[in-house]
Amino acid sequence: MKRRDFVVKSSLAGSAALYAPTVLAYGTPSANETINVGVIGTGDRGGGLIPFINQIPNMRVVACCDIIPFRLSSGLSKVEGKAKGYSDYKKMLEDKDVDAVLVATPFSTHSKIVVDALKAGKHVYGEKTMAKGYEGIEELVAAAEASNGIFQAGHQYHSSRLYSHVVDEIKNGKIGKITAFECQWNRNGNWRRPVPDPKWERMINWRMYKEFSGGLLAELCSHQLDFANWVMGAMPEKVMGVGGIDYWKDGRETYDNIHLIYSYPEGVRASFTCLTSNAMGDYKVKVMGDKGTYILDYVKAWYYPEGSYQKEIGEVDGVSGATLNWDQGKGIPLKFDHEDPSKQALIDFRDNIVNNTLPVSNAKTGAMAATCVQMGLDAMYNDKIVVR
Repeated sequence: MKRRDFVVKSSLAGSAALYAPTVLAYGTPSANETINVGVIGTGDRGGGLIPFINQIPNMRVVACCDIIPFRLSSGLSKVEGKAKGYSDYKKMLEDKDVDAVLVATPFSTHSKIVVDALKAGKHVYGEKTMAKGYEGIEELVAAAEASNGIFQAGHQYHSSRLYSHVVDEIKNGKIGKITAFECQWNRNGNWRRPVPDPKWERMINWRMYKEFSGGLLAELCSHQLDFANWVMGAMPEKVMGVGGIDYWKDGRETYDNIHLIYSYPEGVRASFTCLTSNAMGDYKVKVMGDKGTYILDYVKAWYYPEGSYQKEIGEVDGVSGATLNWDQGKGIPLKFDHEDPSKQALIDFRDNIVNNTLPVSNAKTGAMAATCVQMGLDAMYNDKIVVR
């Protein structure tokens, strides 16, 4: 049996049932206790999450770790209160004051660090994409299943109350039979970080190098793949795709544009496009059904019914003739107050620790997205259709 087959068919069996919270049977802190967090990797993402943790009651950052000295200093400067600094994450894992860790290191290191943290008895929030390669995915899933701690995969849109509401509406038939997804995440920029010294190039710009990175697919599309899996309650059966280094001729190894099509059961196709040379449309997810479409961006959503929307206007909250705003051709905007998805994901991480609940974004749902990423990379790099 191929390793991918083991991961998908064994570890991820019954994937449709993975999206319901489950109560776990072991002790946790009291709701009044503060959860002490160590941040491993204090670059753009890890450092960017520290201010959110500062705002969340009963959570505080007590330690930061990074192998790049100025990144570590930057992370520590964002902490409210005192925090210890580490250059070796294993030393942080020995710190008895640290209850949980947030892993925001390069993609290729996720599985090893998360597995070590779980074995050290820490709760873990592991940034997406969860693990690189089928072996890394398998090892992380096994470690999470064997651990008495909470593992939450960092697909923050899975915690978005807006996204959850849209998924519920779709599952309740709002857009009818799903026929397609159209997803994009376009930017206009070379995706590089400034490097003060050439010796830091591969550490800081790890996203450019295949050894460390899955490129645009792992860093961006993985969120949208996670969403499609969530809506479908299933994984795609095959994928085809192309990409290239066609614009930024700067020595990078990962593609500067990618275009993929994933085929889900019952003939549902999902397309994913990422550009770095044109930002038109930015981030967008379309879920299309025979009765309507949902369009989502980072924090907003619109419903677009098929056919005339006059009937919809006449049936708003049971009030005949009620007026709906039609927003720039996108459809009917959803009025929905909710937290920033990244902050909400961290709040959920706290609550999962306190309440002994399995995160909705857990090792198995994370593995589904990570497997989809690896399938897409195999399809693009090997110029073939990859079948699960």
